[in-house]
Amino acid sequence: MKRSVIVSVVTVLSIIILLTAMVTVNNVSTKSNPAQPFYVGVTYCGDNITDAKLLIDRVKNYTNLFILQSGPLMYNLEATEEICDYAVNAGLSIILSYTRNSIGTLKEVLNTTQTRWGNQFLGIYYNDEPGGKMLDKQEILLQNPQTNQSLHRNQDKSLQFGTSNSTTDIATTYSISGPITISTSPVRLLLLVIHPGTIFDDSDNQDHSIEDEVPPTTTVYYPNGTICYTTTDRTLMFHPDGSVQDENGKIITNQGGIAQFQSYQEVLASLPIQTFTDAANCYIETQQTDLSCLGNVSGVELCTSDYALYWWDYQIGYDTVFAQLGWNNSVTQEIGLVRGAANMQGKSWGTIITWTYTQPPYLTSGEEMYEQMRVSYESGAKYVLVFNYAETMTGVWGALQEAHFGALERFWNDVVQNAGVVHGGIRAEATLVLPMDYGWGMRNPQDNIWGMWDANDTTQQIWNQLQNQLSQYGSKLDIIYDDPTYHSIINRYSYIRYWNQTD
Repeated sequence: MKRSVIVSVVTVLSIIILLTAMVTVNNVSTKSNPAQPFYVGVTYCGDNITDAKLLIDRVKNYTNLFILQSGPLMYNLEATEEICDYAVNAGLSIILSYTRNSIGTLKEVLNTTQTRWGNQFLGIYYNDEPGGKMLDKQEILLQNPQTNQSLHRNQDKSLQFGTSNSTTDIATTYSISGPITISTSPVRLLLLVIHPGTIFDDSDNQDHSIEDEVPPTTTVYYPNGTICYTTTDRTLMFHPDGSVQDENGKIITNQGGIAQFQSYQEVLASLPIQTFTDAANCYIETQQTDLSCLGNVSGVELCTSDYALYWWDYQIGYDTVFAQLGWNNSVTQEIGLVRGAANMQGKSWGTIITWTYTQPPYLTSGEEMYEQMRVSYESGAKYVLVFNYAETMTGVWGALQEAHFGALERFWNDVVQNAGVVHGGIRAEATLVLPMDYGWGMRNPQDNIWGMWDANDTTQQIWNQLQNQLSQYGSKLDIIYDDPTYHSIINRYSYIRYWNQTD
């Protein structure tokens, strides 16, 4: 009888202990991982200390990060220090925004950040939208990593660069898969004849140089094999069938044949950008050259925001990329792209809620903002930011309105401070693998590739695959690239689909 009672008591105690353990485990699993910090904050884009402090006071009870992103104030060290001191004393962490033009002030700030603000200084937000500018900026200067040669990308997506030798200046202009134009002009040589007993005097401002006897020429190589050769006095068309025409279309036979020229393929093979990988390397080299002006900032987290090419932003050297949520773009797609790039490359990521409109109210509704912040948090973002900029910036709050402050406060109370909402609880279970170095904007099926190639059948195929996977997996989808560097860790995903899979 006693033994039965003892067994019963032990059984009951065991059940109680088991239930207690289950409750404990369940409670732990529903809380944010303390090893994964999370920051939510707003940017200040105004031009004075007073408004910055007012904004800090307004949001300090439901944010933990303040980003000073003021164009005028980034050159004012004293104002920067006063605003950041105020934010830190209010319990907020800080990130400072700078551009290449304000490097001098940035270096002064970095001399004191650790001693002045300690761990509450989170890093530097340097430049903005490098990937977006690569796709959309009308003109851009690129650096060729093999030759350290500068290339100018024109508004029409053509590339232009120049070379020289001892006698000739050579300018090359080409579009990918389009005509290649090579123009040569003689180097001007200075010939001075000074007779004995005379003194050379160039005060007359006259040109005392003479040109090489070689005339300037322009040669256009067409993809179909035709070559157009122009000198100062005539134009000749050399055709693959061996015929030659003058500028009037008349067949002539005394000018040799097309064999005297290189072929289109041979000329194309000598050009610095021919493939997506060439474009990726030039993009990385150009941006790394820009970052190098910062000097040694190995101990400082470098951040930027962008709306495309996140994968390569990390390869440039950024530690954190804020994916821009705005312009009615797909939130799940942007999160899949930036989280996939960060996960594969071991970096941090965040989102920044930017404009939906180009005029007031600029930002989306408070309800939509709350949902964008919530899904970012649950998807594992380290940062959730609000870009608080208006065209005039005459008001105290910038672009933020009462509905937006309400969304921030609700997000803080109902999500960040809620143990039942897991930070990073929405994990990427699936991944879509895109072609290596395929720098496609992905905003629509007709978006460009690296700002140089137009959309084609491949982009449409990827677009269709992307829509299918997003509809199936939603926020559980990462979007990555087929880079051999990261093949060893791709198996972290339960489901892997390549862009060209048909089953």
